Amino acid sequence: MSETDPHIHVESKVLQAGAGYRNVVASSLGRAPDAPDVVTTGCGLRVPYAMTSIRPESVTCLACREHAHREHLRYAEQVERLSRMPGAPVTGDQAAKAAQWARDLATRFLGA
Repeated sequence: MSETDPHIHVESKVLQAGAGYRNVVASSLGRAPDAPDVVTTGCGLRVPYAMTSIRPESVTCLACREHAHREHLRYAEQVERLSRMPGAPVTGDQAAKAAQWARDLATRFLGA
């Protein structure tokens, strides 16, 4: 962990970061997980959790922005692929909305 790193990063598991994911876990298990003190980032560094963000406009580490871009695009493709399987738990419209959300976020990570 670098004490002098001025950048804001994203967690390596960017889709499992933030309050939204913690709320899903809390509502499923009835208990909220503790936020970690230190996390591994998309660029491979270990930094304090407070030096990470899920908002593209806040992330200043270029490697983390590129990582988040790739992860959101991968998620969009996965959602679309899984929605076409027989017995999928989401409709085609729901999958299309989720995929579009992920692609829009990926664009924000790459563009800002």
